[in-house]
Amino acid sequence: MIIDRSTYGCLQGKHTNTRRYKVAGHVFEVRMTGIVDWDKALEQYAPFATEPDVDEPVFVLTAMPQGEELAASVDGMQEVMRQSDEGSTIVVGQMDGHPCFEFWLGESLAARLTTSTDYHKGSVALGNELGYGLNNTLMVMFALATACRQTALFHASVVGSEGRGYLFLGKSGTGKSTHSSLWLKHIEGTELLNDDNPVVRIVDGIARVYGSPWSGKTPCYRNVEMPIGGFVELSQAPRNEIARLKGVRAYAALLPSISGMRWDRQIAEGLHETENLLAQHVPVWHLDCLPDRDAALLCYNTVSGLNDN
Repeated sequence: MIIDRSTYGCLQGKHTNTRRYKVAGHVFEVRMTGIVDWDKALEQYAPFATEPDVDEPVFVLTAMPQGEELAASVDGMQEVMRQSDEGSTIVVGQMDGHPCFEFWLGESLAARLTTSTDYHKGSVALGNELGYGLNNTLMVMFALATACRQTALFHASVVGSEGRGYLFLGKSGTGKSTHSSLWLKHIEGTELLNDDNPVVRIVDGIARVYGSPWSGKTPCYRNVEMPIGGFVELSQAPRNEIARLKGVRAYAALLPSISGMRWDRQIAEGLHETENLLAQHVPVWHLDCLPDRDAALLCYNTVSGLNDN
């Protein structure tokens, strides 16, 4: 069931609270019902809080805690696909003609999200893993609601250096966080912007990277933004070598790191437009590397242009 405004009005007597947040210039609204310590559950979103009457939200999410009752409820969802990673699973499907998502942590159902077909409204029932369920729900809603707005949620670690952001891409375990830490240690003035899910947005023709409330295992929830200096695709190797990627190869390096439902035509077309613009106008590199100081210096000197001299 999608919660509309009339239904929302009926929930006002059920301890409903409303919060608004702005991430990468996009406002979204969270409506929370039930007696829960919502401030604690949304603590990492505090740096992104915005005034309630500023801008129209790109999506509105109504959150309702159900605890153990969630796992016992009958959903009738028709599964389309599932994705598992490090003990967590996202199941994607349809229910009564609406997109539906289940978020599992091990054997525990943490949340069940149902959205409108345009992803502008959503309702989530939360299980006992309230923080995990709410956080993943908001991240998915944000990625889907902004996909057609030249915005993409990346799976990357990003650092800032000399006023520009550099995103390190690669599969889980490739060493994205390790490479960021090497920049922080060996390159003066480097700062960590986000360690798992930064947001990239093209604004007035300029690609910018933004901090977000989603940063994986590293608590780095910074409301900051920078123009992008480059993307660096990482591969573990017995040597340190870096090469510039262009055209289709640059596009292919970006593709696996962007969140979105590719079988949804509207989402796929929106993400394709953003990826194409990024591949054409932002430098993309591939770095074969060891987890050492020399790899960080080679990468920094190349992407910052110092090796051009």
